[in-house]
Amino acid sequence: MKMQFPAPKRDLRLDLFRGFANWAMFLGHVSSSVLAWFSFRNYGFSDGADLFVFISGYTSALVFGRKMVEDGVAFGASRLLRRVGQIYTAHVLLFVIYLASVHFFSNQFNAPDLIDRFNVGPLLASPVETITQGLLLRYKPLNLDVLPLYVVLMSAFPPVLWLMLRYRNWVMAGSILLYFAARQFGWNLPSFPSGVWYFNPFAWQLLFVLGAWLALGGANALHFLVRSKAVLIFGVAYLIFATAMTMAGQIPELQKLFPRVLFEAFNPNDKTNLAPYRVLHLAVLIILGARFIPIDAAGLQAVLWKPVIKCGQQSLEVFAVGIYLSFLAYFVLQTTSSGVIAQLLVGAGGISIMTTVAYYRSWSKRVEKHPHGHSNLLAVQKPLAPAGEAVQSGEEMTVSAA
Repeated sequence: MKMQFPAPKRDLRLDLFRGFANWAMFLGHVSSSVLAWFSFRNYGFSDGADLFVFISGYTSALVFGRKMVEDGVAFGASRLLRRVGQIYTAHVLLFVIYLASVHFFSNQFNAPDLIDRFNVGPLLASPVETITQGLLLRYKPLNLDVLPLYVVLMSAFPPVLWLMLRYRNWVMAGSILLYFAARQFGWNLPSFPSGVWYFNPFAWQLLFVLGAWLALGGANALHFLVRSKAVLIFGVAYLIFATAMTMAGQIPELQKLFPRVLFEAFNPNDKTNLAPYRVLHLAVLIILGARFIPIDAAGLQAVLWKPVIKCGQQSLEVFAVGIYLSFLAYFVLQTTSSGVIAQLLVGAGGISIMTTVAYYRSWSKRVEKHPHGHSNLLAVQKPLAPAGEAVQSGEEMTVSAA
């Protein structure tokens, strides 16, 4: 049965929340006691990474699923794999620049602790093997874990998406079984020089596939949850509980308010294998977000949100820049001042740079589509496609979806 896609319509909520996820991951990666409180991780079980992976699955299914249905499976799969190449290229560039920068700043400013902190030691011990393992996605310096996960998930997505267009619910069920099997039997991919992936792809695929399932019709089947008053009450209570448990892990005095067995059930938070309480936390956020922020909410057009939305639309570039800036921000704070004012200035500066990159990439892509001297002619010959372009640029991170 051929799946029918609705008329394309830009969902600014996806851009908004992915923009916030990028900002939150940058602030969280700075390793600053102040900036971390501006990220998601101190207020609940899930954080920016969970939201980022979920939205990527949602937008990937929308964009590439439509291409498979309208232009053929082979064409859709080729577009998807081309996006995988773009993401992998971005990772390799970030990987090389990141390693070179850590090594340079460590030597130039006599800061040998940077080598160990950012896991660059293997490069000095065996540079050729380390670079090779990095290209194979097995070796990852500190904070460079998300893009390799994204490459793996997107690489496996063509056959998964093809199946989802036909047997959506069965694929979702298979994803859930794989998730629990990975947690039960300890399935993960090996890292170099030892250990396993920080983001276990066998577990984290659940969020990616869940996003795709919702995009391909699952949201309609579960819409009753959005309207349910009981779900609303439970959701609010669960978010309060998650905040209390997470903050108790940050503030020792709060730990005394909870039974030890309860506190230890949620601390430390199992991020590597995506603990079920993280999935439930994100699910609650999605349901409440859909309830209180409809797709046509007038507030989404407010000037206040435009920088965040732009960062969500140019997510790949903004994410890569944010990871590198998190290293620079940490270095600046360690070599100058780590006071509250300095941390706030560094955080604001990093977000400003990320936003500038987003606006620049948006402008440059428009120029590439309509070269100077031909834009007026193109405008006359070919009318704008508001709907199709909307969905695509809404996920500029995916080909303009992944």
